[in-house]
This record gives sequence, C-alpha cells and structure tokens, in this order.
Amino acid sequence: MEVFEFEKLRVYQKALDLVDQVYKITKKYPQEERFGLINQFGRAAVSVVLNLAEGSGGTKAEFKQFLKIARRSIREGVAVIEVSFRQKYITIELKQDLRSACADISKMITGLLKSLSPNAERSTPNA
Repeated sequence: MEVFEFEKLRVYQKALDLVDQVYKITKKYPQEERFGLINQFGRAAVSVVLNLAEGSGGTKAEFKQFLKIARRSIREGVAVIEVSFRQKYITIELKQDLRSACADISKMITGLLKSLSPNAERSTPNA
C-alpha cells in the first residue's frame, strides 16, 4: 500500500490518536449532546487531521495556512474539553490527558510551522 508523505508526520499520527480518543469518549456523552458537544468535539478533532493532510499537498505558504487552521481546531477542542468537564461528562484526569494531548499537538504544529519559515535554516544551530 502506498503511503502519502503526510502520513509519515508524527503530528498526523498523534492527531489520529486524538480522534480515536474523542470518538471513544463521546460515545458515553448523553444522547441529547449528539448535535452539540459530540458533534463539535468530533469535528474539531477531525479538522486537525484533515487540515494536516490537505495542506501537505500544496505550496509551503498553503501548508502554513492549513497548519494555522489545524492549530485553531486544537484550541476549539480545548474549549470543548472544558465545557465537557464543567458538565461532568469527563473526569479531571481525562480532562488533563486530553489537554495534554492537545498541547502536544499544538506544539508539534508550531514546530512544523517554524520549520517552513524562510529563516528556519538560519535559526537552526549547527549540530
């Protein structure tokens, strides 16, 4: 099976793991949240994966724009996590785990953005 370049990105793999976790968790949410938090949480998590994939097929400038959208989706996910916690749909431990995963993905996206900057080569120290 052919593997696309974006599938090799660690951030893409980590974002897929987050999607799996979100889908598993939201199955336990109250049914009345089906068109609210469940839908929003899933869409935010999937948006990260889709923007990483779609953006990788274009120019550096286009990819940077898609990465910024992916990072915004992570922030949206963090807000949904907080609402979920306040509504007692998730525990404090799960909240912390999810926020940690979001923070890791956000940092990885930021690193990828920096690597695409024109000055990235100059700012990297010689090893």
